[in-house]
This record gives sequence, C-alpha cells and structure tokens, in this order.
Amino acid sequence: MADSLRGVPPSEQSPDAAVDPAEIRDELPEDLDRGFVGPYQFPDNKRRRIPAAIYLVMGAAAIAITLALGDGGVLVNGGVLGVGIGLVAFGLYGWVAGYPLRVDENEALVVATRQAGFPVGHASAQLGWRGLRSRPTWRMLLFSADDPPTRRGLVLVDGVDGSVVDDLFEDNVDDD
Repeated sequence: MADSLRGVPPSEQSPDAAVDPAEIRDELPEDLDRGFVGPYQFPDNKRRRIPAAIYLVMGAAAIAITLALGDGGVLVNGGVLGVGIGLVAFGLYGWVAGYPLRVDENEALVVATRQAGFPVGHASAQLGWRGLRSRPTWRMLLFSADDPPTRRGLVLVDGVDGSVVDDLFEDNVDDD
C-alpha cells in the first residue's frame, strides 16, 4: 500500500490510507547525522589565528623569494613583493583580531540579569563583534518576568572579560 502512495501529495491521499510505519522517519539521513547531541557551542574567535598564521607564512615566503631572486625577473617581480607585504599585513590583522571567546551565552545572561535590576523572564542572546579588531560581544535582549512583560532591555556584554559594555532599559509599551 505504501508503494502505491509514493509520489502522491498528502492532500490527494485518502485519509483512511494506511502508511507503513517504517516509511515515517523523524531523523537526519545517515550522511548528515554526525551523532552530536547537546547544546550548541559558538565557535571560538581564536580560530581566526589559523588562517592568519598561513597568511603570515605565505607573505614572508613571498618577501623572502623577492629578496633572494631580485625583482627584475619574469616570474618574480615587484608584484610578488607587494603581495607578500599585503599578506603579512592581513595576517597580522587576523592574528590581533583573533580574540578568544571566554564568556559563553549563559555567563553573559547572568551578567545581563544582574545589570537589569528586574526579574528576567524571556531572554535572547546574539554574538556580534565590535570595533576595528572585532572584539566578540554578546547582545542580550531581556524581558521582565511579568505576563505580559512590562520592562525590556538590551545589554552588551564583552565576550572576552564579561564586563558590561553598554545597556539600555525601558518600559515595554505595547501599541494595541
């Protein structure tokens, strides 16, 4: 019976049509199932240092080749030196922008709740970056525990040291 329903949209199937329970699945296909179960972990920003190190090595190699062979050749010229300097500069930027993420969203929520000054009900966390060096910063959106919430706030928590960068609180005015 299940073979006869294959390819037929559910809207066109009769409600009393029997479906084989083996055909109903609520799981990922084997090629997508990696076996991970648990809370989501944000990737650490210090992973930026891996490509930064590659850029530094490639840039240093380009500079060294240009200095060793000179820039008058066909394959090695002033452009190789320019690319080497650019790669080193970009690698240095990537290295200094690779801040480690030491504060997770749960710790940031605790800091934001303390800053709020009211009992927090619903909350939302988003990881963003600020400044030229892309310092990780948690954006915590908080609502009071009232039903409906009477207060709301936004707290920016530094992802490296857990300090409060900025906050904004106001009454939650609902326009009905």
